[in-house]
Amino acid sequence: MATPGQWIAGARPRTLPNAVVPVVVGTGVAIGEGHPIWWRAVVALLVALLLQIGVNYANDYSDGVRGTDDERVGPMRLVGSRAATPPQVLAAAFGCFAAAAVLGLILVIATRAWWILLVGAACIAAAWFYTGGKSPYGYKALGEAAVFVFFGLVPVMGTAYVQTEQLSWPALIASIPVGLLSCSMLVVNNLRDVHTDGPVGKRTLAVVLGAERTRTLYAACLIAPFVVAVAMFPLAWLAPLAVLAAPLAVMPVKTVLHGAVGPALIGVLQQTGKLQMAYGLLLSIGLAVSL
Repeated sequence: MATPGQWIAGARPRTLPNAVVPVVVGTGVAIGEGHPIWWRAVVALLVALLLQIGVNYANDYSDGVRGTDDERVGPMRLVGSRAATPPQVLAAAFGCFAAAAVLGLILVIATRAWWILLVGAACIAAAWFYTGGKSPYGYKALGEAAVFVFFGLVPVMGTAYVQTEQLSWPALIASIPVGLLSCSMLVVNNLRDVHTDGPVGKRTLAVVLGAERTRTLYAACLIAPFVVAVAMFPLAWLAPLAVLAAPLAVMPVKTVLHGAVGPALIGVLQQTGKLQMAYGLLLSIGLAVSL
């Protein structure tokens, strides 16, 4: 039986900024537009966290039963390390998905926007089929595209919508840098595993592009959000405040472009998470004040 500490490690806490930042930025949009509803923001955050943890457990299960985690550098793998059985990890994943669905239903009822049910179902399906099912899209170099949509566009716009009850251009534009930073987390994660994923048939985007192009992609995912923040000036004059987070991008970009491999990239993942949080907070403040 896995210990509580192993379950926490298996939830991959360093990936949780992917869940927190979109909700923070979406709430910044809602504040700027004069319609923040704090309890809905909190529920949206819980939904996002549960989906992120759920997808981490689901990936642990699916990769574990396929044997792709047997020789992996990185965070704790519950199934791959034999700390927990596959049914236990599968139950944890679907428990998270179920809890997220219940909380999401509360937001649907509150807004009476029943189409959100379809969005929620798509989120859960995307979480499972990333590495689950007979033909996981994460094994077909589509993981980054899904992350951009479901950890960028959907949660930023969704968080803003459940508070303002309207879709807006600021929410859409703000979701782009958020999605790119979320992608950067997956890019560096897959870069770390590029030499072990290929031989076991896991064709991530890093495997398809090769290590060197993946390093360039990572740098682009970290630089582009600052360009977007500056470009948002006519829409929200304080959005460029996010550029103050740029110094946090220097070290991870330098480390990746200088050829770091294996365990050295674990630190990059942590640095990327810090950058993601700082950027999201600053952008949220900028949007809240200047929209």
